Amino acid sequence: MPIPEFCVFTEPQQGATYDTQLAFAQQAERSGFDGFFRSDHYLKMGEHFSGEPGPTDAWTTLAGLARETTSLRLGTLVSSVTYRAPGVLAIQVAQVDQMSGGRVELGLGTGWYEAEHRAYGIPFPAKRFDLLEEQLEIVTGLWAAPRGGSFSFDGAHYQLESSPALPKPVQDQVPVIVGGAGLKRTPSLAARFATEFNIAFQP
Repeated sequence: MPIPEFCVFTEPQQGATYDTQLAFAQQAERSGFDGFFRSDHYLKMGEHFSGEPGPTDAWTTLAGLARETTSLRLGTLVSSVTYRAPGVLAIQVAQVDQMSGGRVELGLGTGWYEAEHRAYGIPFPAKRFDLLEEQLEIVTGLWAAPRGGSFSFDGAHYQLESSPALPKPVQDQVPVIVGGAGLKRTPSLAARFATEFNIAFQP
């Protein structure tokens, strides 16, 4: 039976600086929590929050926390496939995994907050499930490609040609969390690619 993990989760888009998140993460570590996870959003939600002083980028924040914590697992719940090209995301996550000594987990989902995309000029395509499937194939494929080899991908949305598939994460397999409330395709993608399936606010 797996050992349960107890993690903290925060929504810094509601209004939290990097320093606030650092203090929270370090206190979580001192208190014996196993992980620190944060949302990956750029726009506040709800009228009761100002969003001040403004958003922080999830993977930039986690890179900083990787150097200022020692035992916490670090990750996103969840990054939207609309924010980053999959090759760039694979590099970012692998680098933060190196910076943390192998403590990173990648949460990935379709994205849902259309107003956030409009606010920051991020395209919000209709077929985001297709993007999610291809990004999962690419990110995990880049990490799994043998050293000294290459990785290519020819999909409907992304094409990679003879990528050196570097850098590599420290972990042999970075845990991948697929998140979302889709009733069919999301669980199917989680079964194919993920270590964990994240679903919230269900009856």
